[in-house]
Parts: sequence; C-alpha cells; structure tokens
Amino acid sequence: MEYSSLRKLGLIGGMSWVSTRDYYEQINRGVRRRATAMTSAPLLIESLDFAQLWGLATAADWDRAAEALSVSAQRLAAAGAEGLLICANSMHKVYDQVAAAAGVPVLHIADCVGRAMQEAGATNAALIGTHNVMTERFYRERLVAHDVDLLPPDMDMVDEIDRIIYDELMRGKPSREAERTLKTWITRKEQSGAEAIVLACTELAMIVDVDANVLPVFDSTRIHSAAAVDFILEGAPG
Repeated sequence: MEYSSLRKLGLIGGMSWVSTRDYYEQINRGVRRRATAMTSAPLLIESLDFAQLWGLATAADWDRAAEALSVSAQRLAAAGAEGLLICANSMHKVYDQVAAAAGVPVLHIADCVGRAMQEAGATNAALIGTHNVMTERFYRERLVAHDVDLLPPDMDMVDEIDRIIYDELMRGKPSREAERTLKTWITRKEQSGAEAIVLACTELAMIVDVDANVLPVFDSTRIHSAAAVDFILEGAPG
C-alpha cells in the first residue's frame, strides 16, 4: 500500500546502541512491509551517552536520568517528532517525567507488551530483564494492568542476569555461557508454571531464540518496534 504521508517518530536511544540499531532496522522493515519496498521510516534518533546513564542507584541518580531523557524528548519534539520511543526497558522507570515534558505521545514499552499479550491470550508469564525491571513495581504493574499474572522474580538469578545484560549484551559480546544460562532459566520457569516469557530487556534476543523456544516469548524490542510502525502509518493511507 502507498501512503501519502507518514508520521515522524523520535527515538531516544543509545541505551544501548546495540538495541537502538535493532529498533532502526525493525521499524524500517515493518514500514516497508506495509507500505512499499522503497519506503523508509521517517525517524529522528538521539543517541545518548550510556556511560552517563548506567549504574543508577540513588534517587538523585534517577532524577538526573529523568532530566537527561526529558531534555532529549523536548529536542526531538522540537525537531518535528510527532511521537517518541524510549528505546530501553529500564529507563521506563522515568517514563512519567519524560512523557510530561515531551509534549507529544510517548509509547510505553510495557503497555505495548501488555496489549500484545492480551491479544495472544497470554495471562501468565515470567519477566526477565535488568535488576530494576525484574524487582521493582514500575514495569510489573503495567503488565498486571493488562491482566497478566507474573511469577515472582528468582532472587538467586537476578544479579547474574543483570551482569549478563550489562557486561556482555550491552557491549555487543554475548557468550555461549550466557545462552546456556538463559535456556536453563526459561526451562526452570516452565517447570514453575510459567506459560510465557517476557523479554523485558532490549538486548536479550541476542541470546534467547524468540521464535523457537519451549515457551512463547514476547520480545519487548520487537513489540515496541511494531507499535512504532503502527504509529508512523496510522491515519496515513493515500
């Protein structure tokens, strides 16, 4: 289908650059599939320096992150973005502040995942991501609001999974040992009664087979990118 106009979308990226690259590719592939082979997604990307935005521990640290992302959102909106994505699950801890500052819609990654799970009839899942995503309320509550029951986090695995994400995946250097660790963890979740897995880290698809696993896998990057495609094409048929 040809589209007479496409909505411009802003991406707050760099957290990490590895997953921002995946967003760019997935959004463009999605737009091309639904429009024409020569169509490219109109995107504005601000790639932040993640060295300034990781290892956040105190309230002051998170306030600083909220300010950095809010300023980024305002710059993208001022440059013409009609909507925004925060290209990282963990940084949705400051979503409310960023959305309030942006002045344009900001698509919440967990809401996108929750809607996809509802549509698929998935009501019970295990959540995997960074330490704050797995253990804090800001992400889990969004999924629960979409009628998804979540298994409690495995506290004996939280730190190891967090290490894999930051020390390997965000550096673009996944190991075979990390793949084995995640495969074992997912098998354990199936045995604990999970009916699905939520990849709530934008890099986890590097070591988890999204399309061929023992359980259905809801990949937040893929789902968020699909929602971005919907936004770009919404109301724009020629």
